[in-house]
Amino acid sequence: MRTVFVVTHPEATHHVDGVVGGWHDSVLTANGERDAGLIASALRDVIPPGGEVELYTSDLQRATGTAAVIGERFHVTPVLEPRLREKSYGDAEGRPQGWLDDRFIAPPESGDRMHHDEGIEGAETKAAFARRVYEAMDAIVAADCEYQIVVTHGFALTFVVAAWIKMPIEAVGYVNFSGGSGSITTLREDDFFHNRHVGPLACTRHLNRS
Repeated sequence: MRTVFVVTHPEATHHVDGVVGGWHDSVLTANGERDAGLIASALRDVIPPGGEVELYTSDLQRATGTAAVIGERFHVTPVLEPRLREKSYGDAEGRPQGWLDDRFIAPPESGDRMHHDEGIEGAETKAAFARRVYEAMDAIVAADCEYQIVVTHGFALTFVVAAWIKMPIEAVGYVNFSGGSGSITTLREDDFFHNRHVGPLACTRHLNRS
């Protein structure tokens, strides 16, 4: 049985500052750092002692900060994987969210949604975004490891899950597996049928601080 735990980084400064994230290199807030500890504890509770663990992370600071806390708990060094980054929003990154909202061109209801130009200079198309995340996941699952942890971003989660279930990339134009900050998604592949299971999806129960 292979199990992949996909973590979306917790609260970062771009969230509280109201600016566009993407490749803007924001860092975890104090709440985010606390939640990273809760994520690490939740993973430690479900991965048995002695289990082989690999840890991969987007190279943006809000993800690497999360991965550092997890890596310390498991005594593993995170592997930087730039292809796990969030979607690039080009010129909008680091600007107020309203700046992007005023210029954003929504995708069409039908037709070629994957190559749609959102009207923002330098922004990735959904096709380019999906391709690189698929490539990252192909490389990760090629490794023979029982437990893998992948630290990424909320929008990128959609393509991590789509890659896991081998959804053809041309079919993901309408797909959205939404995940809030600090969520954990569990992906499993059984040893007999080699079916790929999804669930729980984007779980945040571990963030309950009460």
